[in-house]
Amino acid sequence: MTLPHAAADPAGADRTFQVDLRGLVDLLSHHLYSSPRVYLRELMQNAVDALTARHALEPAAPAEPFGIRLYANGSVVRVEDDGVGLTEADVHTFLATIGRSSKRADRIAEQRGDFIGQFGIGLLSCFLVADEIHVLSRSARTPDAPAVEWRGRGDGSYTVRTLPASARPRPGTTVTLTPRADAAEWTRPAQVHALARHFGSLLRHPVTFDDGTGGTGGPGAPVNPEPAPWTRTYPTPGARSRALAAYGEEVFGFRPLDTIELDLPAVGLKGIACVLPEAVPAGRRHGHRVHVKGMLLSEQAEEILPDWAFFVRCVVDAESLRPTASRESLYEDDTLAAVRDALAERLRAWIARVAASDPDLLGRFLQAHHLAVKSLAVYDDEILRMLLPWLPFETTDGHTTLDEFARTHRTVLVTSSVEEFRQVAAIASAAGLGVVNGGYTYDRDLVHRLPEIRPEVSVADLDPETLTAHLDPVDRETELAAAAYLAQARDALAVFDCDVALRTFQPASAPALLVDSREARHERTRSRLAREQEGGLWGDILGALRQEAPRAQLILNQLNPLVRTAVTIDEPELARTSAEALYGQAAMLSRRPLRPAESSLINRSFLDLLAHALRKDS
Repeated sequence: MTLPHAAADPAGADRTFQVDLRGLVDLLSHHLYSSPRVYLRELMQNAVDALTARHALEPAAPAEPFGIRLYANGSVVRVEDDGVGLTEADVHTFLATIGRSSKRADRIAEQRGDFIGQFGIGLLSCFLVADEIHVLSRSARTPDAPAVEWRGRGDGSYTVRTLPASARPRPGTTVTLTPRADAAEWTRPAQVHALARHFGSLLRHPVTFDDGTGGTGGPGAPVNPEPAPWTRTYPTPGARSRALAAYGEEVFGFRPLDTIELDLPAVGLKGIACVLPEAVPAGRRHGHRVHVKGMLLSEQAEEILPDWAFFVRCVVDAESLRPTASRESLYEDDTLAAVRDALAERLRAWIARVAASDPDLLGRFLQAHHLAVKSLAVYDDEILRMLLPWLPFETTDGHTTLDEFARTHRTVLVTSSVEEFRQVAAIASAAGLGVVNGGYTYDRDLVHRLPEIRPEVSVADLDPETLTAHLDPVDRETELAAAAYLAQARDALAVFDCDVALRTFQPASAPALLVDSREARHERTRSRLAREQEGGLWGDILGALRQEAPRAQLILNQLNPLVRTAVTIDEPELARTSAEALYGQAAMLSRRPLRPAESSLINRSFLDLLAHALRKDS
């Protein structure tokens, strides 16, 4: 873009911008359009809008003869339509003025909603693949109108001339491109045909293709031979369901677990949602195929569904959704928000129907997508009531549903983390406690809502006291005999703020249980920092927050033969080493991340025990 020198013009005079067309095309190719392939979509889109305008001009005329014809032979690409055409004045006004669109003209402003294009820059996309654009048009607005020829070049120049009506016997427009050598990838006949099918398979006007050789289906081969599958009639509901599933498989490459028909008459939206047959990673969102008035707008339109709906992929065709300037995504406005909410309601209704009438499909759906349903159930009371009893959870009875788990356990305990569950699962199961792993996303919140569905069941957070209360104490004589060892063990593990106790519990193969919550570790760290910062500003702040720091507990199992031997050790150094080894083994079984001091302790205790054994043998 260049501007005249300010000193050369009269003060206050109106000026016009000078546009560097090559720079503008480069800007379009790098920042507006995702690929040069969009040139064909823009030409087809202009053709569709021209046909729409002609139908508005001649509403009584039959729509069937009017269509779009594509031709590509490797040397030229041509797009021809039977639309409203352009007069010479239109050519000067719309083709020679960047950013101006015939869709903005006052005479058809009231029909803007009928047109796909709204921004008047689509024709410039042709400069992504060609240095010259040739347009031959004849207007249907004026009887016996002459033909008009416009040639635009990449350097910003253009020519216009009128031709006899015989140069184009019928109203409409023909756009011809002579591709550059570096654009062969996008202008080969096979590629043009593939792009036409890709963008225009759901267009309502007939589109044909010819490569001049009889290839790709022969001269006049239809690009969109059939209407969208959801608009067709089928002999039975089963036949319709199979046809929609087959279309979903053709579009997305997977056989849907089920298809959900989508129909929003208020915005003219129809289509299907295909339920993915396999789970997808949490938070990963698939793009959806969105057509606007039949023209493919985007294959990656994430914004049309809410975040929790990542178990489906949609293909829809809409009348009233607003495309962005690039026409490759949707404009975020109130209409799109309303569509998103309405489609979400359709998915909820499908889940409700399947839950009520098809337990086999529900089971397969939940097996693959329980995480998506859990994320929805947290905020949706209806889904919660319907599906919470059927959702799988990790429990001390294995992976099971809450409904089955509640039949055995009237009191359900839930952990706050995965590591806490792994610490206590085996012991709690042997003690008859019903514990659910609440460490996964959404699980703890959902388990706490179980009484809303099963009032006879109570839910509580698991704490160390609850677990230790279910461990059997040893008799008085055994505890007194082990007192000296326990004192040595407590002294050895004091650096970890860990107490030591002796109990009996199942399974007997477990020598020790380390009971230590994440919150307790955080509280001990905060207390230690407060002590270290005593007297300073941070010391005052942390001191105000300080509570009696809860201690970890290493619970030794008197039923385990190794522990029964260890508590009889009377050599202080060996007693301390064995206690450290038992602590390290229990810490590793908890599967939580080890602190550096704990890793060092495990290595040291192993080497000390090995050295003791070697000295004894020698």
